[in-house]
Amino acid sequence: MTTAAGRGTLLATVLASGMVFLDSTVVNVALPRLGSELHATVADLQWTVNGYMLMLAAFVLLGGSLGDRFGRRRIFLLGVIWFTAASVLCGLAQGTGWLIGARFLQGAGGALLTPGSLSVLQASFHPDDRGRAIGAWSGLSGVSTALGPFIGGWLIDAFSWRWIFFLNLPLAVLVVLSALRWVPESRDEGVSRARVEGDRRQRFDVAGALLGALALGGLTYALIDATGRGFGSPPVWGSALLGLVAGVAFVLLERHRGAAAMLPTELFDSRLFSVLNIFTVAIYAALGGFTFFFSVYLQNVLGWSALLTGVALLPWTLLMLVGSARAGALSARIGPRLPLAVGPVVGAAGLLLLRRLSPGASYWVDVLPGVLLFGIGLTLVVAPLTASVLAAAADRFAGVASGFNNAAARAGGLLAVAALPLLVGLSGAAYQQHSALTGAFRAAMLWCAGLLLAGALMALLLIHRPPREAPPSQPCQTLPVSTPPRER
Repeated sequence: MTTAAGRGTLLATVLASGMVFLDSTVVNVALPRLGSELHATVADLQWTVNGYMLMLAAFVLLGGSLGDRFGRRRIFLLGVIWFTAASVLCGLAQGTGWLIGARFLQGAGGALLTPGSLSVLQASFHPDDRGRAIGAWSGLSGVSTALGPFIGGWLIDAFSWRWIFFLNLPLAVLVVLSALRWVPESRDEGVSRARVEGDRRQRFDVAGALLGALALGGLTYALIDATGRGFGSPPVWGSALLGLVAGVAFVLLERHRGAAAMLPTELFDSRLFSVLNIFTVAIYAALGGFTFFFSVYLQNVLGWSALLTGVALLPWTLLMLVGSARAGALSARIGPRLPLAVGPVVGAAGLLLLRRLSPGASYWVDVLPGVLLFGIGLTLVVAPLTASVLAAAADRFAGVASGFNNAAARAGGLLAVAALPLLVGLSGAAYQQHSALTGAFRAAMLWCAGLLLAGALMALLLIHRPPREAPPSQPCQTLPVSTPPRER
């Protein structure tokens, strides 16, 4: 940490992760503007968000494996360049199809980049400094997450929504130069030897990754398309059937592959691990649904600017940044059950307050209290949830357990953004109509609050203190579950 190489490596990983975090949060602020300029429907806006999340959720585990085998710095740099090129394509988009396709590519680049950031730190730093380096990465990445909506809102108002994507270009240049100058190459030598010796257990589980993507993609397409076509449409039920079949095939394949599986089924021998991941899906579904509707509602109904919308989102990310370590320490003392039960209740209270927003609402009186309650609720949940997931898995599965929980969080947000417009009856260009959007927003906040309360009940009845705490050396222990606050 005291050397130029250490500081340069930290700079590269923080800036690279910051790009991914920024594009995970700020796009929601840009949805009204890009929707108006590109004449987008609700389904187009859903795919703009979900295309990115789908690729990250489906391929993040595979991205980590590629780094272990072919070199962590090499795959990290490939992810940075891929992500940046896709970002430029997003900024140049002349239609919704172009933008959605570029967002899919961007998510694929993020799946290479995201696990690479932490694995580079883990492999590059001396063990005595590794914890400090990862802690610094977590804190500085949290700052980028908190500032993302604010900076993005300013760029949207001052220039165009396209600049939230072009911003990644100068950041990527700094990342590449820093990585080439300071980041050492590393790989898992055990994997490399097994590859030379032809060990079947070390082959990539590409089929598992593709089946996982098909399962999520089929269900997502069915939920989004059902809003316009209805469930009786052949494309809708056909894609739903494809998703279900792919999901079953994924489970059977992973069970058959055993030690070579991308997702070892032994993980789910732990009942607590399974419950915690279902809890994760519920909590992050509520978060994803809230962020999708809230930014659009503030701008299209309340008439707020993109900058003011970004400011409105700032308090809960700052609370996450400041309070997560304290929440983790509290959970270590008293166990995770109480924080994981109380946090969702507090968050649900905040959403119910925000549900009452109407034109003429005051930021200080009407918006801030609800946002603060929601932020306090998330702060109580994220760090205890991360530590509990890791502690519920065997040590040898720490990496894959962390990655799967990250994917579960993204899948929750993905399915919420796909399903909520269908559940609240919002389709076509109705998001530009005050009355239609107001009714949909209020119904969506009820659904999101219900998901949080369901999570609270699950925590109260089914979650207990793990039999052991995850070792302090596990890097993901200090980091949050997903991205909309920030990514591991």
